[in-house]
Amino acid sequence: MENKKGQMEMVTIITITAFVICTIILAMGFDSVAAGHIGVKERMGVIDPTPWGPGIQWTGILTSTQDFDTRIQLYNYDVSAFSSDAQVVRTNVAVNFRIDPSRAPEIYKNIGEGYQAIIIAPIVQETVKANTAKYELDSLVGKREAVKAAITLALTNKLENKGIIVTEVSLTNFQFSDEVQTAIENKQVAAQDALASENKLAAMEFDAQAMKLQEDFVEIKKLDLQAAWIARWDGSTPTTLIMGSDNTDLILSLPGAE
Repeated sequence: MENKKGQMEMVTIITITAFVICTIILAMGFDSVAAGHIGVKERMGVIDPTPWGPGIQWTGILTSTQDFDTRIQLYNYDVSAFSSDAQVVRTNVAVNFRIDPSRAPEIYKNIGEGYQAIIIAPIVQETVKANTAKYELDSLVGKREAVKAAITLALTNKLENKGIIVTEVSLTNFQFSDEVQTAIENKQVAAQDALASENKLAAMEFDAQAMKLQEDFVEIKKLDLQAAWIARWDGSTPTTLIMGSDNTDLILSLPGAE
């Protein structure tokens, strides 16, 4: 009787133990991915090409999940480059990006978790330097928006091929050496002075033209008065000659006047 009771206890213990082990094994087969993330499954070194998440999912025993953030991220990069006239240019580039969720397994397989340092940073450096080298120093200041647009387009195309989606690129003002900065400021001051001189000259030319128009107007009025006098003349010889102006007129009677 005691043997039978002992056997029953042993069976119970084994059953409970097996249940606990099975529960633990089954629990190990579940995994979760947080909101704004994507999961990549890896089983014994083999990566599943289909990403999953967010939420809780049965991934299988002996399977791990690598979590990738799919939200927009921001990184800043300090870049030193050369202009086409061999001047050193420094700028800070801020890149907003996110990974393409459908390509997360590819990124994990070919690059790993450090894709920002391995892929994005070198491409940013290369792209900014290549586009900066297309412009002379003066053009970089005046065509900043064109330079930014070219850099944004190049970064978008290059990183898209790597599974990275660029959402925004920002460039701070270009920075130059103290000597170059002083030369640029002096050139801007000279340009402003030249513009002011041109405006002053244009104003003087306008005043001269206005004075000339006034003189022409006076001459025309004189001719009009003469024409009016001739039109009213009856053909007789003048009998009086008036000389002078204001109140100093000299009135003379001409010979032959009646």
